[in-house]
Amino acid sequence: MEINTLAQLYNNSFQKNWDLPAFTDYEGKELLYKDVAVIIKSLHLFYQLSGLQKGDKIAVLGRNSAHWGTVFLSAVSAGLVIVPILPDFNNDDTNHIVNHSGSKILFGAKSLIDKVDFNSSGNLKTLVFLEDFSMYKAKDENSQYKLNDAFEYYKENPLIKNSFEFSEWGREEMCVISYTSGTSGFTKGVMIPERSLASNIIYAQDHMPLKPGDKIVSFLPMAHVYGLLFEFLFPVTLGCHITFLSKIPSPAIITKVFGEVKPHLILSVPLVIEKIYKKKILPVIEKPVMKIVLKIPGLSALILKKIKAKLIETFGGRFFEIVIGGAPLSDDVEKFFKRINFPITVGYGMTECGPLISYEAWNKTMPSSAGKLVDRMEVRIDSEDPYKTVGEIQVRGENVMLGYYKNEKATKETFTEDGWLKTGDLGIIDLNDFIFIKGREKNMLLGPSGQNIYPEEIEAKLANTNYVAECVVTERDSKLVALVYPDFEALKADHVNESQIPDIMEENKKKVNSQLPKYEQISSIELVNEEFEKTPKKNIKRFKYI
Repeated sequence: MEINTLAQLYNNSFQKNWDLPAFTDYEGKELLYKDVAVIIKSLHLFYQLSGLQKGDKIAVLGRNSAHWGTVFLSAVSAGLVIVPILPDFNNDDTNHIVNHSGSKILFGAKSLIDKVDFNSSGNLKTLVFLEDFSMYKAKDENSQYKLNDAFEYYKENPLIKNSFEFSEWGREEMCVISYTSGTSGFTKGVMIPERSLASNIIYAQDHMPLKPGDKIVSFLPMAHVYGLLFEFLFPVTLGCHITFLSKIPSPAIITKVFGEVKPHLILSVPLVIEKIYKKKILPVIEKPVMKIVLKIPGLSALILKKIKAKLIETFGGRFFEIVIGGAPLSDDVEKFFKRINFPITVGYGMTECGPLISYEAWNKTMPSSAGKLVDRMEVRIDSEDPYKTVGEIQVRGENVMLGYYKNEKATKETFTEDGWLKTGDLGIIDLNDFIFIKGREKNMLLGPSGQNIYPEEIEAKLANTNYVAECVVTERDSKLVALVYPDFEALKADHVNESQIPDIMEENKKKVNSQLPKYEQISSIELVNEEFEKTPKKNIKRFKYI
C-alpha cells in the first residue's frame, strides 16, 4: 500500500517504532513512541470531554519541547486545527492570534501563558500548562476534572498499540494556521492543508537518508514551518529520536548540544553557521602566515583537511548534511565550505509553501543556488528572460497554501489571476531548474541610472569584513548607507579599543567597494549601538531601519 497521507505516515511510524525513543527535552526526560501515544490519546479524550469538534482550533505557545510536539500531534491526529504561536510575539500579537484564529484551548509554557488575556478571549475556554498538562484557567468549572479523568483513564486502561490511530484528513482540509512574523512586520495566518504537510514530508523521506533511531536536534522555532517540518514532523515519520532545545540557541549552546547528541541531520539558518565561520575559521585562515601557506598546494590540502575535520567535530561528527534555510548563505562562507568539500547545502521555501520550494543534496547542488525545484512544484520567473533577467519567483503545486485565514484581500493579492503564488522574492532559474535568488522585491533599490540594486548582496560582503556583527544597507538622498552593529565581543577578545572602530569600518568600506560596481558602492557606514531587531527566523526586521 502506498503511504501518502498524514494519517498513513504517522500510523505506520508509531506502529513500527512503538518501543523506540521518540522525544527528549535537553537535560530532561525521555519519552518512547508509546509514551507519546499515551499522552496523545489522553489529550484526545480531554478534547472529546470538552466538546471539541473536527476543525476546531487549538493553540500552543512555548519554546521547543517534547510536550509542544506532542500537543501538535494530538491536534492533527484528532482532526483539529493547530495554531502554533511564536514565543517571541508580543502580547498584542499573541492575543490577536488567539482571537483571530478562534482557538478554544491554549497550551502555554508557564513563563509565557500570562501573555494571554483570558477574560477578553471570546472562544477560548481553557488554558493548560505545557510543562505538566495541569489546568491554569477554565471557563467551565468542570474542566479540571475532565483533564484529570482523561489522563487517569489511560493509567487504568493501558493503551494497546493496535488501537492507536491518526484521523484521516481531506487533502484540501486546513490542519495548521501558521501566523507569520515577516521582515515587513505584518502578521497573517497561513492556512496549510493536509496535502502540503504530507507532500513536504514525502519529499524529505525520498531525499534525506534518515532511519529509525537516528538523532535530530530541534532548535529552530517549531512555531515556524521550516523547523516544524524538517526537525520534527518529517523525522517522526521515520522513527527518529528528537532532542528539543528549549533555550534560546546561541552558537555556543548549539555546538555544545550537537557535540553531545551527535545528530544525523542538521537544519540551520545562515546566522548560526556564519557566526561559527567568523569565530572559529576566519581568525585562523586570515593570519598572514596562513594566507601564504594556503597558496602552497600540498600544505594547503593538509591544512584544509584539518579544518574540515575540526568543523565536522564541532557539529557532532556523524551528520550526513547541514541544510541552510530562511535566508541565503554568505558567498564567502559558501565558497570556503565548497573548497573544503564540507557537506552543507542551501534550500529555499516559505511558510506559504509549508515550506519547501527548492533543495538539492550538498554534493549535487549548484554553487550560489538555492537548490533545485522540488518535484511536487512548478516555478516561473516573471521576466522576459527567466534565465538571464531577474524577476519575481512564482510557484504553484502540492505544497502551496490555501490562502490567508479570514483575509480574502491578502489572499487575492498574493496569487496571480492564473493561480500562481507570488513569493515576493527576485531571482533567475537555469535550464536544470536550479533557482538563484537575488533578494526581496520590496527591498530592491534603484541605482542612479535605473540599475537594480539588491542590498542583501552588499550586506553579505560587508558582514564578512572585520568586526561587523550585523548590517543593513539602505538608501538616503540617493546614496547607499550601511548601518553596522559592531562585533563588540570580538573587539574585546582582540584587545581593540573602541575608538579604532571608525577607522576599521572605513577600511571595510574600501574593501567591499572594491568588489562592487560603482552604482552599488557604499557611501558611508553608520554605527548602531544595539543589535537589530529580528524575526524568530533571525532575519533583521528591515522595515524598522529604512
